[in-house]
Amino acid sequence: MRPTVYNVNFLKFQDKPSCGSQRFNSLRSTMTIASNTNGNSTTTNVVTISNKTAFIACGILLMLLVAVFWEWFRRQVSWASHEPSDWGHTLIIPFVSGYFVWMKRDFILAKPLRPAWSGAIIIVVGVAWYMVCNVGPAGLAHHNIRSTGLGITLIGLGILLLGWRGMEYVWFPLFYMLIFAQTISERFMNLVTYRMQDISAKGAYVFLNLIGIQTDHVGNVLTIFRDGEPVQLNVAEACSGMRMLVAFLALGVAMAYVSLPKLWQQIMLVALGIPISIFVNVLRVASLGILGMFDQNFMSGEFHHMIGLIWLLPAFFSYLGARWVLSQFIIEVDETKAQSNAS
Repeated sequence: MRPTVYNVNFLKFQDKPSCGSQRFNSLRSTMTIASNTNGNSTTTNVVTISNKTAFIACGILLMLLVAVFWEWFRRQVSWASHEPSDWGHTLIIPFVSGYFVWMKRDFILAKPLRPAWSGAIIIVVGVAWYMVCNVGPAGLAHHNIRSTGLGITLIGLGILLLGWRGMEYVWFPLFYMLIFAQTISERFMNLVTYRMQDISAKGAYVFLNLIGIQTDHVGNVLTIFRDGEPVQLNVAEACSGMRMLVAFLALGVAMAYVSLPKLWQQIMLVALGIPISIFVNVLRVASLGILGMFDQNFMSGEFHHMIGLIWLLPAFFSYLGARWVLSQFIIEVDETKAQSNAS
């Protein structure tokens, strides 16, 4: 007698084409049991899971995830809420990442999904690492280090539910969320912030003198003269533009992934986020200096943050312009190739 062989295909959506696209009505788990005693026989049992049941199951898993990592989520939401001009974008990133997955839904569900139990092992590793960060050495009790435990757990959850084939289309959205949906601590930010402060101060110094405003520059302090009276502007860490740079890198990666087909275009657009954010931040510091000539209260407090938010608009439109230029360039190149091939 040959041993019974189990061939399991899980989580297949029944689909019905509608208007050129697929609509998935129910979730199906298919188990095929092939046995051989006196002859060959094959039986197939199909278990249909409604969308409602699938959504309820996903909701329960989501609640469990939030419960286990509650302290991390609480800190992240608190920082983003108290510093919206710096880290408010971290609250939007998970929805952007979810949209990336939604874009790939037809590819993910094109074949039956095969959940992999190896994902459960990865989940255990992620939760264990998070617990070690909470109760272990003080050096591990760090927001960004704790986030690695959350990231490992999410990866394991994806592998457990979707299998390795389904995860092929989820890797990018997942890592995008893990990188940009968290506040970067001052310890890591300071590695770049001081250099950004220096660039912003020197750039504003050059710009103000070019437009005829007498300005001196010593370190990160600008001294602006109005009718012979000095007005000092300290380009502090908040004026370095580092947080604007992080937000623009997140925006650039999202725009590149959604709207540009070629890898070199995507790399170029993300890279352009660096000079655009630096240039706009120089203009922001210079505008604060000009306003400070009339009232020094303009250079601090809530008005200071409001100026930063206002300058995000021209920065955003500059980024859109860069994306448009890159997309037009590739069209022209493709047309040139088509004409040369035709001739």
